[in-house]
Amino acid sequence: MRPYIICHMMASLDGRIDCTMTEQIEEGNEYYEALERLAVPSCLNGRTTMAMHYAEPEPYLPADPTPIGRPACHVAVRAAGYTLSVDTKGTLQFASARIDDKPLLCIVSQQAPVEYLRMLENRGISWIAAGEKRIDLVHAAELLYSAFGVERMAVVGGGHINGAFLEAGLLDEVSMMYAPGIDGRGGMTAAFDGLPAGRAPVRLELKSVERFAGGTVWMRYDVR
Repeated sequence: MRPYIICHMMASLDGRIDCTMTEQIEEGNEYYEALERLAVPSCLNGRTTMAMHYAEPEPYLPADPTPIGRPACHVAVRAAGYTLSVDTKGTLQFASARIDDKPLLCIVSQQAPVEYLRMLENRGISWIAAGEKRIDLVHAAELLYSAFGVERMAVVGGGHINGAFLEAGLLDEVSMMYAPGIDGRGGMTAAFDGLPAGRAPVRLELKSVERFAGGTVWMRYDVR
């Protein structure tokens, strides 16, 4: 068993998701209004997003880099919802065990040092280690459900972690909000990015469309 997983994103009309850009073309607080209506108590960000907005500027440098080398998890606190962080090698440091008023839960691979995981425990932070060289998202999702009681969650970027969840077949729904504006800059990440060029597209089934007063359009899709 695993949680019901929704990818929820705000993008320009050309599908770019740079937050600084979307904040300039979105009217009001539409993204978060929609996120609240999705009823997802737990939200997951990729490593880049966590490093930019939530983590300490300096990475964790262990004195002993011995990896945990096995799947495991630590439940520091049980809660109705969590702020989830993905960090393959275990380098992000956090000043608080709570982010956005929810307990932090770090998901790493089995490459993460034991010392790093003990540091998280000492700071009251839960963690999951799954996957030998990269995070096994399927196993991590199963542990989120069985060990932490996560039944509904949102993946909220960036584009590469969105793409990884899509590739792993873990997305049940895609919630896309298109603000009235165009980015157009080369090299900017799209809502789903970083997947192999030869892969087949993923078919979606439209379930609803809603227009906000500021011109943003919210579309929800089931993943086939």
